Amino acid sequence: MTSRSAGRLALCLLLCLGVGILESYVTRPEIPVWYAALAKPWWTPPPVVFPIAWTILYILMAVSLWRLWDRAAPSASRASAITWFLIQLALNAAWSPVFFGWHGTRTALVIIIGLLIAIVMTMIAASRADKFAAWLLAPYLAWVAYATTLNAGVVAMN
Repeated sequence: MTSRSAGRLALCLLLCLGVGILESYVTRPEIPVWYAALAKPWWTPPPVVFPIAWTILYILMAVSLWRLWDRAAPSASRASAITWFLIQLALNAAWSPVFFGWHGTRTALVIIIGLLIAIVMTMIAASRADKFAAWLLAPYLAWVAYATTLNAGVVAMN
């Protein structure tokens, strides 16, 4: 790996993990009080699962973005994949402040459905530029689909 490639990987990790760290500042204080008091679906995991899952997912996301930026040939497909990636990352970043910060569970449900669509679009676009970059997002898609059911359950139960 060249120093340029390593620098790009570091920037991708900083971007994706940085989103997660910023979201944790909004989320963490709400877990023991507001979130703990919500009625939640029976399939809700214990709170300790979330930071572990999200750390792994943010790393996979960063590697996917790095592959698109560093390994995929410049093309309209690559540009589209990176654009969709940034859209889904913005939606991801918006969800926690809305759900945990503002307690806007219904608005957060709309955001997470948009996030699901954006992840699918990212994967479709990425598959045209770098199939492995697209597959790196599959666990993220699965987790966000699961998280969508949790968000919908919270809306229905509260």
